Amino acid sequence: MKEYGRKTIIYIILTIWAFLTLYPLYWVIINSFKPSNEIILNSLRFPFASFTFDNYRKAFNSGFNIFKSYYNSLFISITVVVVVLIVAGFGSFALARFNFKGKKIVYGFIIACMMFPIFSTMFPLNKMLVKMGLNNTKLGVILPQIAGNIGFAVVILTGFIQQLPIEVEESAYIDGATIWQRLLYLVFPMAKSAFATTAIFVFLWSYNDLFLQMIIIKDKSKYPIGALLREISSKYGTDFGLMASSVTLIVVPVIIVYILLQKHIIKGLTAGAVKG
Repeated sequence: MKEYGRKTIIYIILTIWAFLTLYPLYWVIINSFKPSNEIILNSLRFPFASFTFDNYRKAFNSGFNIFKSYYNSLFISITVVVVVLIVAGFGSFALARFNFKGKKIVYGFIIACMMFPIFSTMFPLNKMLVKMGLNNTKLGVILPQIAGNIGFAVVILTGFIQQLPIEVEESAYIDGATIWQRLLYLVFPMAKSAFATTAIFVFLWSYNDLFLQMIIIKDKSKYPIGALLREISSKYGTDFGLMASSVTLIVVPVIIVYILLQKHIIKGLTAGAVKG
């Protein structure tokens, strides 16, 4: 009976938490199909009588190329994910499987890099990008995002690889497998859940990084989707319906990623939590 009561309390808490988490998304979506004046009068009511696609039409007919901005966002985010996984994958394997002089110092520096917010490095970073001719370019966004996500990826992947049974690699070594063969055919496949989880979080952080996009990219034709829809919302002032539709358009790819890869998110949330 006590166990039943404990489970009931847990389910009630989780239900409330799920409602509080999902309700803001529901609120934004239903208001994206309302005229702005109705949102002001009653933002909580479902738009049965006033359901409209005008906010989305206005967003797509604003003179900006939303599909190109989606392409810019996906290009930046996917490039960041691929480079981060490659660099962090090799680096994590070295940290997890090899002992070398200064290993703890290197790992300490990697963790320390995660402690500095992007805001504290924005001025020297922008100055550096201007000198390199990368200001107002997608590469100027990609490189800082790669640098900003490497530390997180290395920590997660290193901890996960350390938990993998080393006996499998030793057996392959005895059978004549090279270090690259052990890495590519044994370690990486066994750590695919950690790689998938890392890829998801890096993608989301890159996709949602509005601050860096707005600072680096000035040309509106190169805007990622978040920066573009912010520009559209600003252009039309306090058009709350347009703002809601813009937020919905930004969130759609994120929701798709979560739906398709949610099992990897759950499986890899604790990757690297035991050893570090």
